[in-house]
Amino acid sequence: MKLFDWLPFGRVPEISPEAFNEQLKDFQIIDVRTPREFEQSHIQGAINLPITQFSKKAIHRLSLDQSRPVITICLSAHRSIPATRRLRQLGYDVKQLQGGMKAWWSRGYPIVGEQMGDG
Repeated sequence: MKLFDWLPFGRVPEISPEAFNEQLKDFQIIDVRTPREFEQSHIQGAINLPITQFSKKAIHRLSLDQSRPVITICLSAHRSIPATRRLRQLGYDVKQLQGGMKAWWSRGYPIVGEQMGDG
């Protein structure tokens, strides 16, 4: 991978919180936040793979179904950009959650744990 691939800016395919909420059961969800952030609050069914550990080997260990779409999530849709790029390079149909968990929380959609602040 090139250095650019790991930078948290640029454009990747996204899904709105509204569309994601309507189709939630259709997706495999990867939350790339830290284990602490994930433990405090996450979307039901999400798998935690922090962006700092996002390698081909770690992705393989998740045993994702390549025939099902994937959503990447972080706090504000920055850390999930390189994760989305990497998964696309590996052949997955993947989008990031537009606005991240902040957007999800602001709409009052269901979570496991408690809504977090800006931290």
